[in-house]
Amino acid sequence: MYKKENFEENQFTWPICKELLFLVLEDKVSDVFVCELIWERLFYTQELPINDWVPSALTPAYWSEKFVKAPQIISERIASVHLTRSIPKEHKQGLKNFLNFKGYKINELYPRRTRRATAVNWLIYWTIENNCFSTDNDVIPSPIPPPVNPVKGHFGDPEIK
Repeated sequence: MYKKENFEENQFTWPICKELLFLVLEDKVSDVFVCELIWERLFYTQELPINDWVPSALTPAYWSEKFVKAPQIISERIASVHLTRSIPKEHKQGLKNFLNFKGYKINELYPRRTRRATAVNWLIYWTIENNCFSTDNDVIPSPIPPPVNPVKGHFGDPEIK
């Protein structure tokens, strides 16, 4: 894990705050957006004009060796599994302890939703470890309506595998 002194605070497109985390949990941002939040914090960089995200010198070896292009955290099971494994045991209950999140109802569980919860838990872990939670809940993207078909996701999201 890279500590805050190893990166510039303004290098991330969106600061992590509780309101943003709830937008992810409530499916009010796209899967692509969620992945980009994580990719930036794993220090993948966007390679233009082809729009690929590739490892940088700061990307942890665990990730850059396993994923030579930034993985689709939500749509690809293996990427979500690796994200889960990278959360230390003492941070596994971030949703419950930090957000007081009660979880989803049984009829709301499907791979996209559980992978989003994993993504939020990882973001909580990352921001706690790097002491960079934002208290400014006004710096968030405009929410979008949850997808019509929550199993498939928003228009433009990668297919769930």
